[in-house]
Amino acid sequence: MTDIKKTDGPADTPPAGPEAIKAIPVRHYGRYVSAVVALAVLGGIVYAFSQGRINWGAIPDYFFNDRILSGVGKTLLLTVLCMAIGIVGGILLAVMRLSRNPVTSSIAWFYIWFFRGTPVLVQLIVWFNLGLVFEYINLGPIYKDEWSQFMTPFLTALLGLGLNEAAYMAEICRAGLLAVDEGQTEASHALGMSHAKTLRRIVIPQAMRVIVPPTGNEVINMLKTTSLVSVVQYSELLRVAQDIGQTSGAPAEMLFLAAAWYLVLTSVFSVGQYYLERYYARGSSRSLPATPLQKIRANLLSLSNRKPAGGAA
Repeated sequence: MTDIKKTDGPADTPPAGPEAIKAIPVRHYGRYVSAVVALAVLGGIVYAFSQGRINWGAIPDYFFNDRILSGVGKTLLLTVLCMAIGIVGGILLAVMRLSRNPVTSSIAWFYIWFFRGTPVLVQLIVWFNLGLVFEYINLGPIYKDEWSQFMTPFLTALLGLGLNEAAYMAEICRAGLLAVDEGQTEASHALGMSHAKTLRRIVIPQAMRVIVPPTGNEVINMLKTTSLVSVVQYSELLRVAQDIGQTSGAPAEMLFLAAAWYLVLTSVFSVGQYYLERYYARGSSRSLPATPLQKIRANLLSLSNRKPAGGAA
């Protein structure tokens, strides 16, 4: 019987494991092509405007003009007041629409149907010319005057935009109220809370998470819609810019100036809307997404803490 000689070497050597997979990132060539095309189109547009017969130097000359700043202030004032009327009226109409009383529900439905069904520009013109129907406004011992003296351009703009906005806010508020579970209302009623107290303390605070985002859009839309009141001779931003354009001989330049101011104002309102949505979203998610400032701060900290290549471990 022959002996089998064992070769010298490590005993029970484990088999070598699989090699590590080297991941190769996917090349997104379509992104580079689309970026080049977008930059080319943007460059073409900028070049076309630069070659046009537009005096671009007139825009910075009038950007902070006293009349322009006055128009900006009136635009902001009109936006705030009209939205206040719209929000208060919208909440009232939404509650009326959801009421079991057929009279109040029908009144709210008719109001929403009428003001949403007619253009806001037509409503402004109608308010301005109601003196053809009502020659005098008579409120007894409180106030009495001719309609033309009573219905000023500012009041026309306030009623035309505010009452129209109330119809849209009513549907937004109604959607928010319906989004709250009915069990919340039943539980509050079981605790002895009245209907008004239930709405004020239980339903409306929870509905705000649904109401705030579209309301922010309505505020921005209202800011731009105020430009329509120039037809009733109210001196807001667009009206002032048009007047300056006619007297300075730069009508197109003043329209670009007004557009630049609208972009600045809507950008500021958009930032406010973002943080307001974060505030009312606190109870809907465990952790809120980082704000742009927090993302920038985190990226800067990661860059500062990163060790240079070849440094000591």
